[in-house]
Amino acid sequence: MEVALIGFLFVMYLIIRYYVVDHDTPADKDRKRFQKGIDLVVQRDYLTAHTYFDEAVRQNPKSALAYAYRGKCQLAQENHHSAIFDLTQALSRDNTLADCYLDRGIAYYQLENFSEAFREFDKAVWHFRDEKPDAYRWRALARIQVRQLPQAENDLRRAVLLGDENSFHLLLQPPFTRPVYHRK
Repeated sequence: MEVALIGFLFVMYLIIRYYVVDHDTPADKDRKRFQKGIDLVVQRDYLTAHTYFDEAVRQNPKSALAYAYRGKCQLAQENHHSAIFDLTQALSRDNTLADCYLDRGIAYYQLENFSEAFREFDKAVWHFRDEKPDAYRWRALARIQVRQLPQAENDLRRAVLLGDENSFHLLLQPPFTRPVYHRK
């Protein structure tokens, strides 16, 4: 009898705890907190967004998302070294932000550091898990630079399957010669 009562009370405790505890991750909370700045990035007002996230980093130095979006603004303004710094800071605080790997890879690619860019794009592909074809396209571009043409073609074809038109156009150009869609 006592065991049943203790078991019932424990189940009630678990149910109440489930409904009382906050289930948002720190990134979700930051996304809500910095929505105004994120909207500026979506609207491509990078100068204002950079100022917003610069202040956000000063006020919240442990926020990975603030560093990530400041890095995105730096990348859009072609400050590649600053973008790499901010994105590295973001990843040191939260290494699950897939966009950071993609953006850091783009910065390395623009600086013509293709082996580092490939490594970052490879991480982005893994973190996105077939959700974003841009990671495949950028990884293919880096592979072309390091002379991995068959793998680059496979990445571009995968991006096409995910709906990326830019990859389709890249496959129509040399060094790729096979038709994009072939019947089996």
